[in-house]
Amino acid sequence: MATDDLGFLDRDFRAYLEQVLDLASRRADQAEVFGVQSIHTPVTFEANRLKLVETKETRGASLRVIVGGKVGLASATRLDAPQDLVEEALAVARLGGPVAYELPGAAAFPSLPLYHEDAASWEPAAMVEAGRGMIAALLEENGELLCDAHLGKSVEGIALLNSRGLAAGYQKTSVGASLGANWIRGTDILNVWEEEASLRLDLDFGNLVRTVAEKVRLAERTVVPPTAQMPVIFTPKAVASTLLESLEMAFNGKLVWEGASPLAGRLGEQAFDPRLSLVDDPLAEEGVGSSPMDDEGVPARPLTLVERGVVRAFYYDLHTAALAGVPPTGHGRRGLGALPAPGLSNLVFSAGETPFAEMVRNLKQGLVVDQTMGAWAGNTLAGEFSGNVHLGYLVENGEWVGRVKDTMVAGNVFQALADILYIGDQAEWVQGSVRVPPFCFRSLGVASKGRA
Repeated sequence: MATDDLGFLDRDFRAYLEQVLDLASRRADQAEVFGVQSIHTPVTFEANRLKLVETKETRGASLRVIVGGKVGLASATRLDAPQDLVEEALAVARLGGPVAYELPGAAAFPSLPLYHEDAASWEPAAMVEAGRGMIAALLEENGELLCDAHLGKSVEGIALLNSRGLAAGYQKTSVGASLGANWIRGTDILNVWEEEASLRLDLDFGNLVRTVAEKVRLAERTVVPPTAQMPVIFTPKAVASTLLESLEMAFNGKLVWEGASPLAGRLGEQAFDPRLSLVDDPLAEEGVGSSPMDDEGVPARPLTLVERGVVRAFYYDLHTAALAGVPPTGHGRRGLGALPAPGLSNLVFSAGETPFAEMVRNLKQGLVVDQTMGAWAGNTLAGEFSGNVHLGYLVENGEWVGRVKDTMVAGNVFQALADILYIGDQAEWVQGSVRVPPFCFRSLGVASKGRA
């Protein structure tokens, strides 16, 4: 939860943030200090062997000042010279761009269970044991595999203080695990991977093993698909890796205000399949992108971007909202070294009514795409995509035929999402911050070369 009790912060760090704000408030019209402290513990396996175990601890602060309608920003990870940080931010403001917004004051923030002791106390030895267990189980399925695994936990504290009386923050845990299998047979190299992420320690290591093993089994035979327009199923993982960038750009309030978004001027219009709804939900208890406020102190709330195919909203930070003449939506996202910009938290797609197995059975001839790779060509902002299928399968007469090689898929995100055959009835969390079902698009371009 966001609270004015910043007791989770290291005492010296909190004192530094308060001192910076005090010094800056005396000389700037508005001032804001953003602080981050985090502990990250990664564990890495490569080619069936443990490679890395480490713990990284970081602390840093950024100061935003507004002086005479101009903004300046400075950041520091050395926390022993608060006056230097203030002077640097004021110097930048003298050359800074104009702004026309006010920083938010104190507010009531939603209460969220973001910190979980089981995740915070996950020890490196237990991560190593989990990684070894996944690899051993996968090798029992296929002893020829070279397996990679990554496990990790993070404990992060966010603090935000400004000259308008805001002093709020929250602490959040997150854990993650991924499992990959490489199968080399002559000149053929297969790579399959799966991942999970969560705020609490509820990762299903067995499910990761079963899913990777099944996808390896389905890939034992390689086939050459025809070059044609055909129905293509995107798994949740493929949707997240291939289609999201264009959608995020299209709903970005800055690009809408500039007129660069293909959805600019289409608020209230039917732009997508009427079965499609899309919400950015920073309050989702399962989403690792959840938070009670954005990185500027605006209270978080769900924002419906698409409702039954109709464009309902765009997302804004303080600066972009002021330019567009609309209220901020609580989507200011930032790192330490840059001013806030519009960004999403947890993107949630509505599920449909068709089981995945039924989608496959209904295909006379089509492709199932699970992983994409390489440099994607095309105009991303316009929704165009064209790239290599890293892991995909040919389906004929409702049956899995084999893995496709040297195959590309191409289309347009907005046209595809307006011409959907089926939407899966089960949505999954991907990358911890996208909840999406599989989609079967009516017609995408498939091109293949080479031999099976």
